[in-house]
Amino acid sequence: MFPFSFTKTSTVAEALRAGQRGGRFIAGGTTLVDLMRETVERPGALVDISALPLRDVATTSRGALRIGALVRMADAAAHRDVRTAHPVITEALELSASPQLRNMATIGGNIMQRTRCTYFRDVSAACNKRQPGSGCAALGGYNRTHAILGGSEHCVATHPSDLAVALTALEASVHLAGPDGERRVALADFLLRPGNTPDREQALRPGELITAVEVPALPHPSRSGYLKVRDRQSYEFALVSVAVALHVRDGVIRVARVAGGGVGTVPWKLSAVEWHLVGKRPSPRLWEEAAERAAEGSKPLAHNGFKVDLLKRAVVRQLSVVGGTR
Repeated sequence: MFPFSFTKTSTVAEALRAGQRGGRFIAGGTTLVDLMRETVERPGALVDISALPLRDVATTSRGALRIGALVRMADAAAHRDVRTAHPVITEALELSASPQLRNMATIGGNIMQRTRCTYFRDVSAACNKRQPGSGCAALGGYNRTHAILGGSEHCVATHPSDLAVALTALEASVHLAGPDGERRVALADFLLRPGNTPDREQALRPGELITAVEVPALPHPSRSGYLKVRDRQSYEFALVSVAVALHVRDGVIRVARVAGGGVGTVPWKLSAVEWHLVGKRPSPRLWEEAAERAAEGSKPLAHNGFKVDLLKRAVVRQLSVVGGTR
């Protein structure tokens, strides 16, 4: 690990001033410390924001759920308002990492975590995320776990967060604070596809930090849930995951929210699936028809073509669980 300076802050204003001087924000440190140990990242300065007052979970006057950026994953998963309004968030969190990590890692840090692509974490391998212009070893290498959606000729690494898949399905937004004030950005716009700049992963401006995540209210009654398919039952990243939320009234689907994980360079909103569901009555046949649209636009690589069918099957499975017609 390379030398670095360390500054502890207690207010957002202090943190922003330190961030403007080039410091990297750190809270739970469950990702950044690993990357520093492996010399993948070499920040010269760290700014500890763990004492900032960003640990509240509350329901707004509009019925939206607002989760502070420094709420621990375990605390968010256990919170009554989260479990009641959006079980899909609780399930995504509880299927993430390990209990020990969930007790340390924060909501903001989970969204900001970097890819688990083995080539990114191997400093001897070509990786445009780590070293722009060096190439992408995954394109011609072993790419079983990589993306089939949203990739480019520069990067095909998947986004690792389970939580972000649930938040993408629910059309959440992130609240940001920075030198120019506060702003809110839809999560779908905040997490960036690689394109020609795979090293730029979030739409953050210099010195900005996440202060909260906001999830809009779903109409009642609604049901939701998260399915994670992986090589082993625990402490493993998703090959494919699916977040589903449905509002059914008078026997008809009025609102559908669906997103996939493990398949895209960012959590992937399955809009074509959603459009096919709305206005129809739940049925096994409808789930099958909708799922056929899940992998539209996919571009499988040499070793991950199985993800196309796996994604479709996972969509069918989770629609049947949430929709109640198994």
